[in-house]
Amino acid sequence: MVWYIDPYHTQATFSVKHMMVSTVRGRLGKLRGEIDIDPENPQRASFEIGADVRAIDTGDARRDGHLRSADFFDTENYPEIVFKSSAVFPKGENKYAVSGDLTIRDVTRPVTFDVELEGIGVDGKGGQHLGASAAITIDRKDFGLVWNQPVQNGVLVGDKVKVDVGLEALDAASAKAMGIAA
Repeated sequence: MVWYIDPYHTQATFSVKHMMVSTVRGRLGKLRGEIDIDPENPQRASFEIGADVRAIDTGDARRDGHLRSADFFDTENYPEIVFKSSAVFPKGENKYAVSGDLTIRDVTRPVTFDVELEGIGVDGKGGQHLGASAAITIDRKDFGLVWNQPVQNGVLVGDKVKVDVGLEALDAASAKAMGIAA
């Protein structure tokens, strides 16, 4: 069954060290994508999810502008981060390791997300909603995000970036009714 990402109930957040003493948190823009999954057989799932980095938001307009610049995401040329799954491995009750290719800017690398299927709910109109959460920590330098400045106790921006995704996807009929799917 194909499910469509509900961009109004899905978000991707990230956190990274600032000056090696505090953590800056932010949010990517709307997510889009399709998930082909049978909830009874999730290890056979496949999907592609994109996140709009032009709408990145850390609560500081100046920092957000810098993140959109060529020093980081270069959103003028690369407006989206994309993950395309290649394999799903069961890890226990409703938990999976999902491997695939993550593309940031013009760099694609294999990664593995920790994913938990949180269930399926039915709305008042009979539409189905699939919930899942995912998490990963990446090294931003692996994706060409190398800008930094030295500070007294290290560097301005940490290399490790934690990404958390809270996802809600809709069945095809519900997605079409909301204008999310054709």
